[in-house]
Amino acid sequence: MPLNNAKVPVLGFAAHSGTGKTTLLTQLIPLLKAQGLQIGLIKHSHHNIQIDQPGKDSYRLREAGASPVMLSSSHRRFIVTEFTDVKEPVLDEELMAFDQTRVDLILVEGFKTAGFPKIELHRQDLDKPTLYPNDPNIIAVASDAKLELPQPLLWLDLNRPEQIARFVIERFLPHHD
Repeated sequence: MPLNNAKVPVLGFAAHSGTGKTTLLTQLIPLLKAQGLQIGLIKHSHHNIQIDQPGKDSYRLREAGASPVMLSSSHRRFIVTEFTDVKEPVLDEELMAFDQTRVDLILVEGFKTAGFPKIELHRQDLDKPTLYPNDPNIIAVASDAKLELPQPLLWLDLNRPEQIARFVIERFLPHHD
């Protein structure tokens, strides 16, 4: 299913747990920002996440039944929306709620079964199978060991985030100066 609600390029990072998706993203984002890009991020979680804490006003107001709840300060904004139907999120639906007006690119961690371009991360010592044979949306594999990949897949060095950043800019933002 295509991402009909994407207003800017969307690129995913897919891997087995423990491969280092978040670690790579924390290295990659500053490299992209250094090129003048504004980067948004959507991370899928399988957990019942909480951003506010019991006893805080926002928590109490949400527990009282308000939804959505927006908590705003001079530094950041959080919007918490309670879902009445508990189900796995769909990336294209999440994009509708994501403010895309101030970003050049949205990076996605997770949503590995969704149909959008992804870079697979692979670590040989984890002894896990690669994902690309079963996912036609994987466009490159970033691995800590050189892999022979079928065309048109590209191998990227997982330990060289600057190489991955260059690939992202060239492939997804070719008109960026």
